[in-house]
Amino acid sequence: MKSSASTREMRRLYRTMVTIRGFETLAGELFAAGKIPGFIHLSIGQEASSVGVCSVLRPDDYIVTTHRGHGHVIAKGGNLKKMIAELVGRKTGYCKGKGGSMHIADFSLGILGANGVVGGGFPIAIGAGLSIKLRRTNQVVVCFFGDGASNRGTFHEAMNMASIWKLPILFVCENNCYASTTPTTYACSAADIAARAAGYNIPGVTVDGNDLLAVHEAAGQAVERARRGEGPTLLENKTYRRRGHFEGDPQKYRTQAEVAEWEKKDPLLRFASILKKKKLLTGEMEKEIRKQVDDELTEAVAFAEQSEWPAPEEALEDMFVNP
Repeated sequence: MKSSASTREMRRLYRTMVTIRGFETLAGELFAAGKIPGFIHLSIGQEASSVGVCSVLRPDDYIVTTHRGHGHVIAKGGNLKKMIAELVGRKTGYCKGKGGSMHIADFSLGILGANGVVGGGFPIAIGAGLSIKLRRTNQVVVCFFGDGASNRGTFHEAMNMASIWKLPILFVCENNCYASTTPTTYACSAADIAARAAGYNIPGVTVDGNDLLAVHEAAGQAVERARRGEGPTLLENKTYRRRGHFEGDPQKYRTQAEVAEWEKKDPLLRFASILKKKKLLTGEMEKEIRKQVDDELTEAVAFAEQSEWPAPEEALEDMFVNP
């Protein structure tokens, strides 16, 4: 297996995957305890996609994410304290506790926002890509979306516009086998969503989305192509959503045997195994990484729970901007 990632970088990527898994597990626990209002959508099982793609980005590159976006935000450098505070509705959160899980954004990190509308990120990515082209920088935009969003009209409009204008966009389809409760095999006419790229005269690449190094390599090639001014790429990371569509989902549309089969393909276990074979990770190092992540998350929860609630009279603030 080839990879351009250095030894130090590979350890950092593993740590980021552990952080995402820990964050999502914690978020599920906080939701079950009644501490998170509204819905949350967890990305447990999809960590290799988030980390592999963001590992090839620069700090000034942009990402547009989805309702299942915690992992993308963490992989791009998001602040854990602000994220937890936002989830539990506190004033110190990314949206002052008024946006919740599906609206986290951090423009200083190039995170243009999560989006509660399926397929709602495509027009934003096109706007960011056009802005880059007009400003003549060599930044790149990554537009994350799911297999369900690939059937929306915004997907096709965005692919066509990005192609004719050669915009520096990497479209990343995280095909996790289900659009809410509908299997991809039922809802999509093509076996590979990446095959749709041919209709727009751009490259389409399908990789094992649970293989971090495969995602890293494919995303790196697509990003370099975009920086050279050669236009967009559609990358399909085939992965699996191990939790329900939302926390509390009864999941009657799939069997536990299916979930168990995919758990054997856990991206963290796979990458840890690779690192251990290369003697880049020991059992002690693994324990230390998990302890560091646990400490960071515990600190983030304490920060959030000690923060103020937004005042009722602030409910309509930040809703509109007068240019």
